[in-house]
Amino acid sequence: MSAATGNSHGPGQSSSSGHAGGAGGPGGPGDRSGIGHSNGPVRSHGHGPAAASLDARRIGTPALVFMIIAASAPLTVAAGGLPSNFAVTGLLGIPLSFIILGVILILFAIGYGAMSQHVHNAGAFFAYIAKGLGKRIGVGAALTALMSYNAMQIGIVGMFGFVFSSLLNSFFGLTVSWVVCALIGWVVVGLMGIARVDFSAKILGIIVTTEFLVVVIYDVIGLSNSPEGLSTAGFAPGDLFVPGIGAVLAFSIAAFMGFESGAIYNEEVKDPKRTAGRATIIAVCLIAVFYAFSGWAMVMAEGPSQLVPRAQELGPDLMFAYLGEHAPVWFVDLANLLFLTSLLAALVAFHNIVARYFFALGRDSVLPSFLARTSRRSGAPVAGSLTQSALALIVILVFAAAGASSTDPLFPVVTLFTWLTNMGAFGLVLLMALTALAVIGFLRTQRAEYSTWVRLIAPGIAAIGLFVLFFAIVANFDVLIGTTEPTVLSWLLPLLVLVPGLIGTLWAFWLRGSRPELYAGIGSGGSLG
Repeated sequence: MSAATGNSHGPGQSSSSGHAGGAGGPGGPGDRSGIGHSNGPVRSHGHGPAAASLDARRIGTPALVFMIIAASAPLTVAAGGLPSNFAVTGLLGIPLSFIILGVILILFAIGYGAMSQHVHNAGAFFAYIAKGLGKRIGVGAALTALMSYNAMQIGIVGMFGFVFSSLLNSFFGLTVSWVVCALIGWVVVGLMGIARVDFSAKILGIIVTTEFLVVVIYDVIGLSNSPEGLSTAGFAPGDLFVPGIGAVLAFSIAAFMGFESGAIYNEEVKDPKRTAGRATIIAVCLIAVFYAFSGWAMVMAEGPSQLVPRAQELGPDLMFAYLGEHAPVWFVDLANLLFLTSLLAALVAFHNIVARYFFALGRDSVLPSFLARTSRRSGAPVAGSLTQSALALIVILVFAAAGASSTDPLFPVVTLFTWLTNMGAFGLVLLMALTALAVIGFLRTQRAEYSTWVRLIAPGIAAIGLFVLFFAIVANFDVLIGTTEPTVLSWLLPLLVLVPGLIGTLWAFWLRGSRPELYAGIGSGGSLG
């Protein structure tokens, strides 16, 4: 999911300074089975009640690829993230940045996929770091992951509410508060979160496919009507390797957020040894190539000399304005509607991730064990899902109260969306860098099974690249949240991600001394290795 910065605007609106980055089904309200353990196998470390396993063998490779890409929100990145990146950085090298980041993340996915063959745990980063770098760092990483993924999910609600409100006004002339629209999305996501995971996968597959089609059509139209002709602008090294490259990479990495989620579903896939690793690499390749090509098509559509000023003028209206000039009205309306469903798909994807983290931490008694409870009918981590929904509701209501007196329709975008999604991206890039180191630590015990390339070189290069990206985000965080100079938010938002990690590490130190039996089971979850 692409994080946005500064003022943003959605379909039908523009700003000269803006830039953006079923009910009766299983487990739904009609589920009278209560919250209980699934029928799958249970396990216990000897501390607390035995915890349920998630519903296994439901997700195949294609479905998992769609679920990974849904978190990235292709249409949201193309319509919001790309213009935002061009507008803020003033550089044309955004397409090339996706290729460079794609290479780094593929290197990461090589070792990540190898480790996923041995560690099958719904709390992927938590379990991987615990096994590769130690349980104390793993528990800290778990709480940082919870903060980061919750921030990503809840932040997107702000953009969803704004876009939904804008569409209702554009299509039907209705004036509906962004808060009401956000709560409608909150209800839909909550219902899907407690349904069977393969139901969510099917819905997300349909949404992601239509997103791709809309962006591909835009790309074809743009390349067919390029005012300055086709060129390599956007891929030339001189378009990227100049002052400002750090900001470009900080923006672009946000478009990949969620790609690592494949391993989170490793307890629910049909082939735990291969599905997650294979799906992660496929998803990264698709995302990198798709965004690079679409970014280049945007450069060609507007013309290299005109793209940056046009992006600064129109922001996320850039794509829709272009389609309005070259495509039928019905297609533009469809693209606007799919922009909304793209956000909904990302909400569902990140909600599912958070629910499974709560499940994994509850199962290992790092957090209260009731979080490990699953629905008897759907097998979904229903306690974790409901907890995430409750947290999202609280934050939505807090921002609703804070913005009650605001007359700026962009309030939920420039605050809730921008602050929280960039806060989440900050934490997730740090976790990916630590996970790359954890892969090296874990695979050193698997010398007979994996080559030096898989065990050391690929994850080592990935770790270096990811730490460079992390420091680029730190250096440009004020830009990412839409300020021209450091403010209180520049350090407060990162601290909200890092402090829980420190608390988690200290908590693990305490557990080691006072509850060694519980400490010994941390991170083992669904592990086979």
